[in-house]
Amino acid sequence: MSKDILEKGAIVQRDKETFAIAPHIPGGIATPDLLRKIADVSEKYGAAAIKVTSAQRLAIVGLKEDDLDNAWDDLGIKPGAAIGLCVRSVKICPGTTFCKRGQQDAVGLGLKLDEKYHGMELPSKLKMGVSGCMNSCAESAIKDIGIMGTPKGFTVMVGGSAGLKPRLADTIAEELDEDEVLSLVDTIISFYKSHSKKQRIGKVIEEIGLDTFKKEVGL
Repeated sequence: MSKDILEKGAIVQRDKETFAIAPHIPGGIATPDLLRKIADVSEKYGAAAIKVTSAQRLAIVGLKEDDLDNAWDDLGIKPGAAIGLCVRSVKICPGTTFCKRGQQDAVGLGLKLDEKYHGMELPSKLKMGVSGCMNSCAESAIKDIGIMGTPKGFTVMVGGSAGLKPRLADTIAEELDEDEVLSLVDTIISFYKSHSKKQRIGKVIEEIGLDTFKKEVGL
């Protein structure tokens, strides 16, 4: 019986024999050439499907273990952090770059966060969501760190999660500009790395209290 192969970014599938890999596509923003490359690799190695993931990636599903190294070489793209204790994903909505409803530049901010934090090792998995308006298409309120654009700036929320016991994030700051958000996220990550015992941020907040958490991150 096969298991996930963390070092190859490969997740074993239901048949316990084949694997899925997900090339990292920051913000889900892809060029035609990238899409062709993923399609070509999928076809070359007999993938069962190409699956659009909730982390804005394209997973190549149903690869044989012997083909994993060659598939990654052909792709020439780093793996998405789909498994492991790390920053798994930064989900980004179209924001003012593409969407007529955008209030803030979610793409610009989200790509900066992705570049700095994607794959960073942490005490537990962590997900971010950056939305450009209050429709919150990046599901910011159920992310460990959620950022939402408003006409007056960005709102920052912390401690959200989905899963068996979902938790809505707590709002900790409002009307921030991009630089203020980047600074606050950096402080949150630093605090989390040094204070969590393999718990997600929401659990840390529940244990120490929201007021204490806000003081610890300088609010």
